[in-house]
Amino acid sequence: MGMSVGSGSGGDDSDSYKPLAEINVTPFVDVMLVLLIIFMVAAPLMVQGVPLELPKTSASKIGAQKKPMVVSLAPDGKLYIRDEEVTRETLVSRLEQIKAQEGDSVVYVRADRKIPYGDVMELLGRVGDSGYARVSLLSQPAPSGASANN
Repeated sequence: MGMSVGSGSGGDDSDSYKPLAEINVTPFVDVMLVLLIIFMVAAPLMVQGVPLELPKTSASKIGAQKKPMVVSLAPDGKLYIRDEEVTRETLVSRLEQIKAQEGDSVVYVRADRKIPYGDVMELLGRVGDSGYARVSLLSQPAPSGASANN
C-alpha cells in the first residue's frame, strides 16, 4: 500500500498528487498478537498472590466433616439410617430428630436393585415428609464396556 502517483503529463504536481486514504492494519494486528501472548504468559503469574508466612493457631476448623445422611433399603426390606436399623413407622420421626440435631443436609437414598420401584418411591416420599428438601439417589457405576442390564 502506498500512494498513487499520477501520469507524468508534465503539468502542476500539486493537481496530480492524490494520497491513498487506507489504514494499514497489519502492524496493528502484529502488536495485538504480541500483547495477547504476553498477557497469556503473565496472567497465571499474577494469580499466585503475595508469598506470606501465616501464623499458626490452635483453633479448630470451621466446617467439621459430618457423617453423610444415608437411608438404605436392604434386600430383605429392612430400613437403615446410616448404620442404625429403623422401622417404617419410626423412619420419619427419626429423620426429623436427626435434622433438628444436625441441620438440613442432603439425604442419600440407597436401595438394592431387587427392591420393587414402588417401594423405593414410597421411601423417597417418606424422606420428603420428614422435611429434607434435597434427596439424592445413589447407584453403583457400571464397569466400562458392560451393559446396564446386569
